[in-house]
Amino acid sequence: MPTESPTPPTPLSRAVPLEAALPVSVSGWGRTAPTAARLLRPRSYEEAVTAVLACAAGGRGGIARGLGRAYGDAAQNAGGGVLDMTALDRIHAIDAHPGTAGARPGATVRCDAGVSLHRLMEVLLPLGWFVPVTPGTRYVTVGGAIGADIHGKNHHGAGSFARHVDSLDLLTADGTVRTVEPGTPLFDATAGGMGLTGVILGARVRLQPVETSLMCVDTERAADLDDLMARLTATDHRYRYSVAWIDLLARGRSLGRSVLTRGDHAPLDALPARTRRTPLAFSPRTLPAAPDFLPNGLLGRRSVGLFNALWFHKAPRARTGRLQSIPAFFHPLDGVPHWNRVYGRAGFVQYQFVVGHGQEEALHRIVRRISGRRCPSFLAVLKRFGDGDPGWLSFPMPGWTLALDIPASLPGLGSFLDGLDDEVAGAGGRVYLAKDSRLRPELLPGMYPRLADFRALRAELDPHGVFRSDLSRRLAL
Repeated sequence: MPTESPTPPTPLSRAVPLEAALPVSVSGWGRTAPTAARLLRPRSYEEAVTAVLACAAGGRGGIARGLGRAYGDAAQNAGGGVLDMTALDRIHAIDAHPGTAGARPGATVRCDAGVSLHRLMEVLLPLGWFVPVTPGTRYVTVGGAIGADIHGKNHHGAGSFARHVDSLDLLTADGTVRTVEPGTPLFDATAGGMGLTGVILGARVRLQPVETSLMCVDTERAADLDDLMARLTATDHRYRYSVAWIDLLARGRSLGRSVLTRGDHAPLDALPARTRRTPLAFSPRTLPAAPDFLPNGLLGRRSVGLFNALWFHKAPRARTGRLQSIPAFFHPLDGVPHWNRVYGRAGFVQYQFVVGHGQEEALHRIVRRISGRRCPSFLAVLKRFGDGDPGWLSFPMPGWTLALDIPASLPGLGSFLDGLDDEVAGAGGRVYLAKDSRLRPELLPGMYPRLADFRALRAELDPHGVFRSDLSRRLAL
């Protein structure tokens, strides 16, 4: 049965003054809107309770933060507390069980919320297990993966991360640590709830078995947006993972031309003989970090247009069965530390939206608007989502999702994105809160139909507003 089992709260006398913490500048991965907050770094459940009680006494509340890969302001809290959860990074147990007749073997991992997906891969892959969902970076924490209810290239089949969580430990505003399981309102509010129901301290997550640490990948080019959507619709069910890079500077008959990449975990018998000796090796390579300052115009329309044309024509028209490492397939940008610096000191906005099946013309209009505006985006991907997820503020819904990076210095960017928001909202779609830093609050209820339920549960669970963030203030969450 689903449960929400509280343990006794830590006495209020253990709270420490928030003013004793160090004030620091905190920003999202896009580096667009930094604000100052006081940083707390708990190393145990008990210290996390103390930190939350300190935030409660500080007047501006607090918010949990992992590795800082939310692009916008979800893990910032101007003038208040920010709980850096990365010191809570223990893997407590890996429980594997053999498959029964007609069923595959399975396993779960029980770990602290500050454990990164990178660390899980380091530990799990040599044992023949992989995380159930990974986004475009492995440098996110388990707590962040649940709080943002992250999705990956396998959403059309596997759903989002929270769908694979058997239970989580949640520290609520009164200092109580609750064990929360799927099927309860608190779980559904926490999955995708951007840390506003409490601090996720740990979780038990189901894993998937793999025979190797390589991917078997098929690549093909799509001539335009219609061609791309037709290929995805017809054949996505054949692949566990699927994503398309899309050239958003292409126009005319080439509008939406793309490189479609799909694959699955390579079986052992697909590996060359020399690789079969260490089939589960995991050793990501890292290039030198991007410099802290790059000249303006490096990512202008001309340079990005040239890159996009070269990238499209360099891709094979059709290639099957190529072996790729997990980092190359899932996380190519992780090989460049601080790659977000390439946009310069002004930073960048990542804009991601989803519109439902039957709204393909809305997607066409939005792509035409982006292309017509000549937005210099070379990191643009389109995916096809499967069934929606139970989280009240979870982003995925059945349909099409497009994500793109845009330099924040682009003139008129705010009003342009407001226009895209209107298109998305008019099509019954939504934007991704984990990447947002500028959505107008009046559009939120139409995008997230369970918003009223979320606000009501928060008001009951946290009547004094202990858990707050720049995002929650901006959108009145």
